[in-house]
Amino acid sequence: MLTPYLPYPLHSGGQIRSYNLLKNLSQKHQITLFSFIRSGEERKHLSKLKKFCTKVEVFQRRPAWNPINILLAAFTPYPFLVAIYLSFSVRRAIARELSTGQYDLIHAETFYVMPNLPATLVPTLLVEQTIEYLVYQRFVEDFKLALLKPFLYFDVYKIKLWEKFFWRRATSLAAMSAGDKRMMQRSVKRQAVEVVANGVDINFFEKSKTSPRPQSSPVVLFVGNFKWLPNKDAAVFLSKKVWPFISARLPEAKLWIVGRNPTTEIIQLGQNPKIKVTGDIDDIRQAFNRAQVLLAPIRNGRGTKYKVLEAMAAKTPVVTTGLGIEGIDAVNGESVLLAESPKDLADKAIAVLTNQVLAKKLADNAKRLIIQKYSWSVISKRLDRIYQTLGEN
Repeated sequence: MLTPYLPYPLHSGGQIRSYNLLKNLSQKHQITLFSFIRSGEERKHLSKLKKFCTKVEVFQRRPAWNPINILLAAFTPYPFLVAIYLSFSVRRAIARELSTGQYDLIHAETFYVMPNLPATLVPTLLVEQTIEYLVYQRFVEDFKLALLKPFLYFDVYKIKLWEKFFWRRATSLAAMSAGDKRMMQRSVKRQAVEVVANGVDINFFEKSKTSPRPQSSPVVLFVGNFKWLPNKDAAVFLSKKVWPFISARLPEAKLWIVGRNPTTEIIQLGQNPKIKVTGDIDDIRQAFNRAQVLLAPIRNGRGTKYKVLEAMAAKTPVVTTGLGIEGIDAVNGESVLLAESPKDLADKAIAVLTNQVLAKKLADNAKRLIIQKYSWSVISKRLDRIYQTLGEN
């Protein structure tokens, strides 16, 4: 398994996903993990992964703005995203490892680590956590400096070309949602695309011991790691466009924004006395248990959203967009409320905050859905079937 990050600690959606897959798949498979790290400090977490892996090797990733990455992006066909992870030493290490002849399958998380794979007859499964070029395309569309936009659009164009190239090169593909699957299949017509959605650790949320949600001052919650551009966009959109409608109708309500790596813009949202910004929290269950509703106005970034899955597992009612629920078989009005415009999103959140019967219905149905379809044991069994099929070829 090749990942662009170390799957521990569990600070990002990708880390949560890879860690839980390793934990569950190790019961049936012998796994060698190759991961990129940002600093040597991360090596202290290797013992957490060696419990599930036969072997773990890590490789220092160049800092994003390293001159080598800039030169590669400027003067080679590689986009900036691929340049960051391009490493001849990693490629040589993978080639040496594969030469032992003991491997039945390569599992690559994200397309931008694929250039490090040498030519091999070992089947490759490429899992796309999101369709990257769409994320960066939206970022460039909203970028303020017009003079730089042509260069950024050209880099997005290169991301798109390389992403689709590696879709065709992989032996098999997996997407997070049916929507991503359809987009990938239009580009790769010679092979099927499987859907292996994200999951949630049900037992972790079952162990929550926090007190019941208060009703006197309702809390609207947003959760996200702000290194991920769609989370930053959603939090700003929520605070500036959606929240004023809620605050006008429910003056006692508070908006709580929780997440690692808040930017200056995110921190400044807390200047509003009714908005609290918490950069990090020791136990995310505390946030879900204090909130009456998770409001996630996601407008960019495909793939299954952990914040939505975790809120459902914690029995916190969810209001989100169609993109926010992508990859989750939730029914609007039964286990989630969906809306797109700021006013409609606010109205749906207010409905949950003012109607305890509706809130309980959404929470109960969502928890039932998570247990049936989105526990990590269920997701891992689906991936195991793909492994078995590829390993037989």
